[in-house]
Amino acid sequence: MVTKPREQVLLLSDIVCETNTGLATVPLAQERSFASWQRDIPAEYWALSADALAQRIRAARARLGDRAVILGHHYQREDIIQFADFRGDSLKLAQWAASRGDTEFIVFCGVHFMAEAADILSQPNQQVILPNMAAGCSMADMADPDDVYAAWDELAATIGTDDIIPVTYINSAASLKAFCGRNNGIVCTSSNAAKVLAWAFERGKRAFFFPDQHLGRNTAIAMGISQSEMVLWDYHRPSGSLGGSTREQLEASHVILWQGHCSVHARFNVDQIRRAREEYPGISIIVHPECPLPVVQAADSAGSTEFIVRQVTDSPPGSAWGIGTEINLVDRLAHENPDKTVFCLDPVVCPCSTMYRVHPAYLAWVLEELVEGRVVNRVSVDEETKRWARVALDRMLAVK
Repeated sequence: MVTKPREQVLLLSDIVCETNTGLATVPLAQERSFASWQRDIPAEYWALSADALAQRIRAARARLGDRAVILGHHYQREDIIQFADFRGDSLKLAQWAASRGDTEFIVFCGVHFMAEAADILSQPNQQVILPNMAAGCSMADMADPDDVYAAWDELAATIGTDDIIPVTYINSAASLKAFCGRNNGIVCTSSNAAKVLAWAFERGKRAFFFPDQHLGRNTAIAMGISQSEMVLWDYHRPSGSLGGSTREQLEASHVILWQGHCSVHARFNVDQIRRAREEYPGISIIVHPECPLPVVQAADSAGSTEFIVRQVTDSPPGSAWGIGTEINLVDRLAHENPDKTVFCLDPVVCPCSTMYRVHPAYLAWVLEELVEGRVVNRVSVDEETKRWARVALDRMLAVK
């Protein structure tokens, strides 16, 4: 195994993550709301060593037995993923949990929208728990539901919405999934975005895609849609400005993209790919489709976290991979594939700072509370929102 040295690791907290174009500030209206739900955990947990926390987590997990399952997203740190009964991307984890109807507690080591999706798909007898309620998602926060509703109203008043199909990336609030359910829309993931957009185009003239502009743009380009057929809705613009577009541009559009992005994937750039190719002739470059279009076009392939895992794992010994995605997944792939060269394209590593908030202290706390018969940090979507969000998710699950 060959790993490249890191110049610096950025563990940035709430609002700022360095990108290749400077410092990007992300809106925190929803994240602050989530954080306000997080009660202080007992101080004793912060005084425990890593070994002591691990012992208590394992002991609590053993006492809970089949009553609980711990799910770990690919981007979780290793000191969390070691306790996961199952690991994967957000939808795969939620589906897996929902298939385990006999499991009472789903402890989701991910971020808030993932726990919401698990609750939407879970059985009535199941309860979903997020170890740290402050674990949000900067991209999801960029699509504040009120902003999306206001944009939809502007579109309705300007060009009409009868032929517009709303498509929300799974990295979004449950209320936006419900919005899509009510408005003949659908949910997508990074692995099925092309099939979902094709489904949308069978039912309408254009798609309103949020919150990640890069996934929407990259997918549309791969489907043969030109950039001239896309418009970018800037939610920072004042009401009535049509997100910075004109009526004519909207009428000519095939895809309306929301101006959101992933702060981690926005860091990757073409220069990083060029340097990797110079240093390792014959290297394979694989990136996540949340990366900007020039990065995806310069790479050899692009795909979801599950796709990246399969490609690297199934490659022959001695192969080399430069990867454009979150560092915890890349490090894990490097560790699990010692016969290959695996490294992150970005030498100044910026982990998903919100995912990083799921600390072993929080995991130990919620598990020990369950042992004592107390449920803390339960994520519960109200029934009306759940009903319509499930409609949008079921539409996606039916897409072949």
